[in-house]
Amino acid sequence: MEKIVTNYTINSNTMALLPAKNIEYDTIVIEQSRRLFVRKTPLELIKLACLAEFCTYEGIRCAVMHHTGWQKKVPIPINKNKSIYAFPTHAPTHFRCAWIFSNHVMEIKRRHSIEKPTIQSVITFKNGEHLDMNESYHILEKQMHRTNMCLLRFPSRLSGPMFHQEMGVGMKELYYGKEFMDDSDLELK
Repeated sequence: MEKIVTNYTINSNTMALLPAKNIEYDTIVIEQSRRLFVRKTPLELIKLACLAEFCTYEGIRCAVMHHTGWQKKVPIPINKNKSIYAFPTHAPTHFRCAWIFSNHVMEIKRRHSIEKPTIQSVITFKNGEHLDMNESYHILEKQMHRTNMCLLRFPSRLSGPMFHQEMGVGMKELYYGKEFMDDSDLELK
């Protein structure tokens, strides 16, 4: 039995959002250990994930375009601290557009099959799952490369508060630029 849900939150287990041609749901969500069927489109889920991170899809897309010069099929950093980046396989508003989460991709290969002539490539995820794709190897590989460029170029947890906490520097030091003996040093005098 298919589990159909109204809402879904993109998380570190999300591997792909596939558009569905079904009257009861709009997206097939592939996670590491399950599949869900959601009554929202892949783009709606991406937009909601951006809002959950206190930004808009349009704003983050514009920022990526500004920093990279790319105008079409722009990868979206959904949560930079957790390295959750997704790339579209088509124009985001195209009815066939799937979103692939790069942190789960192990490899992309060409695939030619007599049984399935529309399948041009296959994505192998790190958990061993395979996803046949109608998009060409070249397109998927280019999108993966662009997404990896974003990962390298944009600030991540290595420059944010989480990195400093992991390095033994507390939030007070980070925000005030010095070490404090205790909380009493923060009191107004």
